[in-house]
Amino acid sequence: MKHRAVWSAVLVAALALAGCGSAGGTRSPSGGADGKLVVWDWKSGEASARAYLEKAKADFARKHPDVTVEFVAQPFEQYYTLLGTAIQAGKGPDVMLFNGGGQIRDRADALLPLDEYLTDDRQRLAGWDAFTKDGKTYAAPVTLQGHPIYYNRALYDKAGLDPASPATTWSKFLADCATITRRTGAKCLALGNKEGYGIQFFLSAFGSGVFSTQEYDDWIAGKRDWTSPHVKRIFALWKEAQDAKLNSDGANSTAMFNDSFAIFQSAKAAHVIGLMSDVGHWKDFSEFLTAEKLGVMRAPVVVPGATPSLPYDGGIGYGVARWTKDPRVAADLVRSLTSTDALKSFYADAGAIAADTTIDVSQGGPAVATIVADLKAGKPALHVALSSKTLELMGRLSQQLLSGSISVDEAVKQLAASDQAG
Repeated sequence: MKHRAVWSAVLVAALALAGCGSAGGTRSPSGGADGKLVVWDWKSGEASARAYLEKAKADFARKHPDVTVEFVAQPFEQYYTLLGTAIQAGKGPDVMLFNGGGQIRDRADALLPLDEYLTDDRQRLAGWDAFTKDGKTYAAPVTLQGHPIYYNRALYDKAGLDPASPATTWSKFLADCATITRRTGAKCLALGNKEGYGIQFFLSAFGSGVFSTQEYDDWIAGKRDWTSPHVKRIFALWKEAQDAKLNSDGANSTAMFNDSFAIFQSAKAAHVIGLMSDVGHWKDFSEFLTAEKLGVMRAPVVVPGATPSLPYDGGIGYGVARWTKDPRVAADLVRSLTSTDALKSFYADAGAIAADTTIDVSQGGPAVATIVADLKAGKPALHVALSSKTLELMGRLSQQLLSGSISVDEAVKQLAASDQAG
């Protein structure tokens, strides 16, 4: 998104690649009828992905020297519309990039299950669940995408608060926010909800401070009780934060990517719900906030008994179209795009928290160290469990909640109906 998660936004461009690693170690003469594979994504036009793609290119070329690969970078804002047109026509790219969750699950019928090709990568890579449906895997994860609550340690210090001890309860969070605003003039939360993405980040970042462990697990498993007072509590918090003036001004007219993050970087807000990769994240913020000034905190406890955790899933991943002429070669390309050497470059250059758990991130600074340490106890992001249709509705309703034109009860009722309709 510049948008990424609804994790990753995007620049438009095209690259040519030649190359990737083979699942079975055998050579194949061609990737398709004409010895060519076409890949659609929204990443390959970005400078920060150049070295990553070169490493993937080299890996693939060693195994399939006779196959050419063309990367076509599409604008993210139109990506899924263009992809939908290709899917309807039953032809298009051989390999496609997806956000984890609803975007890939809604299109699983057009994709090839990859389980037989990716067996050797299961232990090395994390984030698989975001790319599965009905027990089958439709993409290999490139990054892990999550929604940490970042905070400006310098503003805490200026306000007379301990930067090493952010609030662990909602009441203390409210008190700290009031102190920061009174003593520094900064708002509590930088929020951009022009596209309706803000509520997704809010739900996932603060939800573990509201739900019990069982409620959280049931939500992810699809057993969502929209009548639960805790579900309503999350959406009430969204409204209460606005009414209490915690949010930066004009949230409904502020784009998340990248205007809300600019508010945080310029110290006009003390906190922001950001991303782990590769925009609105720890490395992106480092241009303005040095490592010692950037903190990461878990959700404050709103309902006693809740256990806050880092919300994360597989972020982006590459899948293979059912119509590709040679599935094994296309799957080999996916394997090269998730190879260790390639993902090391993606982490180093773009700051992506790669899906490869073997990559050393010890030199990334305190914020990334905290994020990676929290992965062990982390849980899937709440919003990623919802369909893209329900997420679109939630975005519209979230804007109405901020403006006061709809009640929490009515918003939750509409979301329940959408979710249950499938």
